[in-house]
Amino acid sequence: METKIICNRIQTPDGTILTSHSVHDYVEHKDKNGKVYAIDGGNGYLKRVCKDNDYIELSIMSDAPFEVIRENYYRGTWNKQGNRIWIKMSKMSNNHLENCIQYNIKLGNGKDCFPNQMYQKEIDYIKENNIIIEDK
Repeated sequence: METKIICNRIQTPDGTILTSHSVHDYVEHKDKNGKVYAIDGGNGYLKRVCKDNDYIELSIMSDAPFEVIRENYYRGTWNKQGNRIWIKMSKMSNNHLENCIQYNIKLGNGKDCFPNQMYQKEIDYIKENNIIIEDK
């Protein structure tokens, strides 16, 4: 299987962590050292914009252990106020995981698309570990 990006993230020299959650999610930070650092690409590609490579790469790839993946794979959703938020897969309710799979299938992505593979692994993981997360 091709290695996929789970989490697109860097840490700048002043300790600021930048995360790009989706394609074209350009995130920029002016560091205490006066330099500007930016990332882009979400789970689609890794783009770094900075004068020097003095940042720490924190990205997680699909070949990481599942315990790491589940804490770093995010799903975009909306809160009750209608604002876009990002939720860790490990914090998604059991129903939310199932609904995401069905939503992707309705979009024509199929049961075997990468996000559905991740959601199914999480469903299997929470069943094996007797974890129940109720809808809020």
